[in-house]
Amino acid sequence: MARSPAGTPPHPQGAERFNEDQATCTIKGSQPDLEAGLAAIREVLATLKPKPGVYRMQDARGDVLYVGKARALKNRVANYTQVERLPLRLKRMVAQTRSMTIVTTNSEAEALLLEAQLIKRYRPPYNVLLRDDKSFPFILLRADHDFPRIMKHRGARRAKGNYYGPFASAGSVNTTINALQKLFLLRSCTDSFFARRDRPCLLYQIKRCSAPCVGRIDAAGYAELVGEAKDFLGGKSGAVQKKIESQMAEAAEALDFERAAMLRDRLRAATFIQGSQAINAEGVGNADVFAIAARNGQFGVQAFFIRGGQNWGHRAFFPSHTDGLDEAEVLTSFLAQFYEEVPPPRLILVDRALPEGDLLAEALAGAAGGKVEISVPQRGDRRRLMQQATRNAVEALERRQAESGAKAKINRELAEFLELPEVPQRIEVYDNSHVQGAHALGAMIVAGPEGFIKGQYRKWNIKQAQTNDDFAMMREVFQRRFARAADEDPDRDGGQWPDLVLIDGGKGQMGAARDTLEEMGIEDVPLIAIAKGPHHGREGREVFHFPDGREKMLPVNSPLLFHLQRLRDEVHRFAIGAHRDKRSRAISASPLDEIPGIGPARKRALLLHFGTASRVRAAALEDLQRAPGVSAAVAQAVYDFYHPGG
Repeated sequence: MARSPAGTPPHPQGAERFNEDQATCTIKGSQPDLEAGLAAIREVLATLKPKPGVYRMQDARGDVLYVGKARALKNRVANYTQVERLPLRLKRMVAQTRSMTIVTTNSEAEALLLEAQLIKRYRPPYNVLLRDDKSFPFILLRADHDFPRIMKHRGARRAKGNYYGPFASAGSVNTTINALQKLFLLRSCTDSFFARRDRPCLLYQIKRCSAPCVGRIDAAGYAELVGEAKDFLGGKSGAVQKKIESQMAEAAEALDFERAAMLRDRLRAATFIQGSQAINAEGVGNADVFAIAARNGQFGVQAFFIRGGQNWGHRAFFPSHTDGLDEAEVLTSFLAQFYEEVPPPRLILVDRALPEGDLLAEALAGAAGGKVEISVPQRGDRRRLMQQATRNAVEALERRQAESGAKAKINRELAEFLELPEVPQRIEVYDNSHVQGAHALGAMIVAGPEGFIKGQYRKWNIKQAQTNDDFAMMREVFQRRFARAADEDPDRDGGQWPDLVLIDGGKGQMGAARDTLEEMGIEDVPLIAIAKGPHHGREGREVFHFPDGREKMLPVNSPLLFHLQRLRDEVHRFAIGAHRDKRSRAISASPLDEIPGIGPARKRALLLHFGTASRVRAAALEDLQRAPGVSAAVAQAVYDFYHPGG
């Protein structure tokens, strides 16, 4: 967990309107103690007023335990001092509390938004957490070019254009874009690629682009296609299909069979898009649909994304830290966090009444650009859609629990085979990647009981061991990784120390890692090296090397062996990908990058004028001054860099 700063942290993005009053009380000692926690809360309580806002409860280290919002802060915080009314979960939280931070807001709706932002930032252990942090892909139809480009987009929506989404996965958006290219023949290439073309590319040949780059369609004709695409994505798919059908009939009557065939193919693409909708969302318009299922203390939320009556995909989520909460409470907290980054539609359908549904709708209205309705369908198409979402939620949770049971069995076998005292909660896997020592880097992936934790993957540029020496590289990576861990979390209670370290390598890599940790005084981190066996290259013959020199092998068809191979393959994939990116950046680097004050625009101007970096270096000062877009001061700086003696 990230450590809170000593003072008030900066406001999260979009929270400039909140006024923050910090009240902090620190109690000495780090052992959970109920009286110490109550004392900290009471001292803050004495300073509070019945205003809306958000409070953060923090432990002795400053780590955030819980983020809560309140219509009246004084009344809400006072509830924590009535220990006899608190469930065991909250009693534990109070016992760990050593300080609080208070943020006042203008309304309870603003407090709800800020609460969601802070939960996503701090990920407190006593809040319901939306575990899937992957950003959702959108379709972007750009508006900053005479011939707009259609493309997939993730992240902040800064580019000018029309955004359509969210889609549930990259696969669903890619499939839709491919079909839209066939339907509307819009370009997907970059602007630089577009500007360099002197003849149509392959996409034109396979009838997925109208080739505006070489004039096969004029601006007016392309604008008509763009308008049809906007109508289709905006929910007017029926009108677009009727228009294409009419054009196809006219072409057939005029005996223009080539055009009629092209329009027929476009019509088939439209039918494919609608036929691929596994969910009947006719009559729903634009809405997000959520249903929640509970089983054995776990929760699963199924989401459907409906736009223009079309299903743009569905995804299951499994919130964590839900002990002691009912389905409605979990779903309310889930929705607040979900829409902290995803723009909400004007209609949100849920399978049950929410305790703060009206407040949540009020809080989301600003991001939606108008009133948001959170509704429980009672009849008709919406009710049937909700029933389908509910079935999917139950089935997804059952699959999740079945997979978790299998994973738990594998993890128990892992602990037994590798002679660990208990099932590891955090596994770190290491590998190096280089080509004859060039562009060398080390990589680490992290896995937990539920799978890979990709947000905690790390890579290191090798600084010292620049020779073709895998062992020296491994020593450097381990020294840097564990020196930082020992500095930032010496007590090992921050959840960042591994319970098991796997190394992609054999005895040499094992020895390098073992000796490095021993030199640092770290002797209690389990180390295992996994290497291919005597028949190098044959899967299933892996040998597991222990620090004391022992070796073990697993049966060829062992599920545990497959699991360990998957861990090894994942770090290999990550290391190779990071090395490839580093090598690509090195290849594309220019000597001009080394000149202070020369940015991309001036570098481009110099290269366009002189052709190569070597000619820039050889140029006289007068020649540099004549280059377009290069001022006298810049020309002097470039000349002085290459001619330091004058």
